[in-house]
Amino acid sequence: MSLRSLRVTRLCFAKQRTAASQRGVVGGGEGGGEGGGGGGSSRGLWKSSRQEPSYCRAVRSLRVRLSAWHHPRNSYSCANHGPTDPPPSYQSAFLRSVREPEDFWSECARGVTWFKPWSQTMDHSRPPYTRWFVDGELNVCYNALDRHVENGLRNQLAIIYDSPVTGTKQKITYKEALEQVSKLADVLVKQGVQKGDRVTIYMPMIPQAIYAMLACARIGAIHSLIFGGFASKELSVRIQHTKPKLVLTASFGIEPGRKINYVQLLDKALEMIQHKVKVIIYNRYNMERVPLTRGRDLDWDEEISAAQSRDCVPLNSDHPLYILYTSGTTGQPKGIVRPSGGHAVVLNWTMSNVYGVKPGEVWLTASDLGWVVGHSYICYAPLLHGNTTVLYEGKPVGTPDSGAFFRLLSEYGIAAMFTSPTALRAIHHQEHEALLGRHYNFPRFRALFVGGEHCDVDTLQWAKESFRAPVLDHWWQTETGSPITATCIGLGLTLNPPSGQAGKCLPGYNAVILGNDMKEVKRNTLGNIAVKLPLAPGSMATLWENDELFKKLYFTKFPGYYDTMDAGYMDDDGYVYVMSRIDDVINVAGHRLSTGGIEEVILSHPAVFDCAVVAQEDSIKGHVPLALCVKKEVFTEETDQIREEIVQLVRNSIGPVAAFKKTLFVTRLPKTRSGKIPRSALAAIVNGKPYTITATIEDPAVFSEIEEVIKETKNII
Repeated sequence: MSLRSLRVTRLCFAKQRTAASQRGVVGGGEGGGEGGGGGGSSRGLWKSSRQEPSYCRAVRSLRVRLSAWHHPRNSYSCANHGPTDPPPSYQSAFLRSVREPEDFWSECARGVTWFKPWSQTMDHSRPPYTRWFVDGELNVCYNALDRHVENGLRNQLAIIYDSPVTGTKQKITYKEALEQVSKLADVLVKQGVQKGDRVTIYMPMIPQAIYAMLACARIGAIHSLIFGGFASKELSVRIQHTKPKLVLTASFGIEPGRKINYVQLLDKALEMIQHKVKVIIYNRYNMERVPLTRGRDLDWDEEISAAQSRDCVPLNSDHPLYILYTSGTTGQPKGIVRPSGGHAVVLNWTMSNVYGVKPGEVWLTASDLGWVVGHSYICYAPLLHGNTTVLYEGKPVGTPDSGAFFRLLSEYGIAAMFTSPTALRAIHHQEHEALLGRHYNFPRFRALFVGGEHCDVDTLQWAKESFRAPVLDHWWQTETGSPITATCIGLGLTLNPPSGQAGKCLPGYNAVILGNDMKEVKRNTLGNIAVKLPLAPGSMATLWENDELFKKLYFTKFPGYYDTMDAGYMDDDGYVYVMSRIDDVINVAGHRLSTGGIEEVILSHPAVFDCAVVAQEDSIKGHVPLALCVKKEVFTEETDQIREEIVQLVRNSIGPVAAFKKTLFVTRLPKTRSGKIPRSALAAIVNGKPYTITATIEDPAVFSEIEEVIKETKNII
């Protein structure tokens, strides 16, 4: 075993300068190469022997014990393969993850730096609870920042902040990010935040939001980052549930044409609850300063100016990294608890093996930090992997135009990108030919990934032509924190998969299609998508303060499986097609039809920009599908003609069994801020039943508009 592999131990002996010559790492390789951004020493973790944890005093005998723990590289290695290594095949990786999960993930874990090796790779003795890297200790912030700085990457860009809504651009190196994060961590500690305490982050898309996440991870505080678009009521519910020691917020969020006063929203939220909490406010530059509430508020800049650097705290692999709330299908927020160790391992692994990105390259996730996509692939994954992440405070259109994404790709030399189908449709809707995109050259761009909702074939094909790169749909959930299915570029899967698919099962996610009788259905048959236990590392550990709901909601319907609550099918080649939520499957005279399948057919009509299919009650068939469609502005044909053409399309593609005859044209559809259509609420409107507008809906006024259309077209429905 090489001394290089033990570099992390050298500071455990840092009682004097000469002790720093003892080198080693438990985990990743050197520098910023393909070994996951490099290993790195622990210089600075403990400033003196008095601060030295007890396990570090035993590290003198670690060489012998680690020789049995550290697996040499086999012909197939799960660690990030180097530029000259042949990529491992997808099939061998997936099968090994299913048959030998402990060996597979033990090798993957070499891509991150550990302060203490684990005693057991996987403990699945209490399903559905699975513990990964038992007794191992690491720090996610150390892996995201410190180790890269220690390995000579201090001047590499960590974050590119691009804000067309404020006219601001800022490039932040790993060294600069580390300085800000370590000082903010010191501020948190001085305000009484300790390991295990919760910290609420309520901020817009600014670098300080990433600093806040990493500062919490640095000291073992559990962050709960709440999407900035939430109003006071939803904010209050989440604060009361987590009972944070501190809230970090900013003065304003900026949307096209308006400012959102975050402090006013926070004030109202705190008035609604009993929990009392201190607040640190970041006043944004070139905007008016918000007044501080005496006895409660502190000024961010003043606190940072008086702070010192604060070292990382070694944390158990099981230690919660964050709590992220999701409404899911229940309409009630659920606090997903994310374990630190498994999440760091999987995120680091996916950057090269799924997305095909090399350390040092530039990566863009066009989403929001408040969603799981932003947590995983704006903040943690790219920084863990040693990439440059683009933090974009803007929209796909309107900031200033539909060429925004193309500008980003060109200006920053982005290698790969992740966004939602809704964002692509918005660009497509404004500019069918993507003429603005032709003005930009982006030769480094290799792949565009989409997720968050099903991507219709028409949008997919348009995006391929406009972005001049493969466009790959993939599927994952807040609960998993990373993809369940995808086209794994780094594992050699084709860049031209069949239309409509969401990729193949990722290693660690053995998905199957089950009928309601809990038996696997035949290939190409619609059913319930479930995943055999155990789930991959990094999946949710539980729900915050609700273990009972965790077990009941996800693991009761199909014992031994995780119920994704999504419907879909798997083809003969193993590609998974995610069609809709289980609640959105329509039973037409005993035939189960996917709303997603019908929507995809309708969206192939050249006049249709967007659509949602819901179940309308029928006295004979039980239910029949009804489509709510948004027409493209460029089409001036009579709607009756388009209706007839859509009916014929569905009849030809799905068959008479769909009993599809009804289409309503509306000016727009309601969507959540992450791009999802609330079909259950739309079905309630169509059937004249009461419905609830959840807090995640971007513009609630859309529901009233649709109600008016339904009243005016009673003869159609």
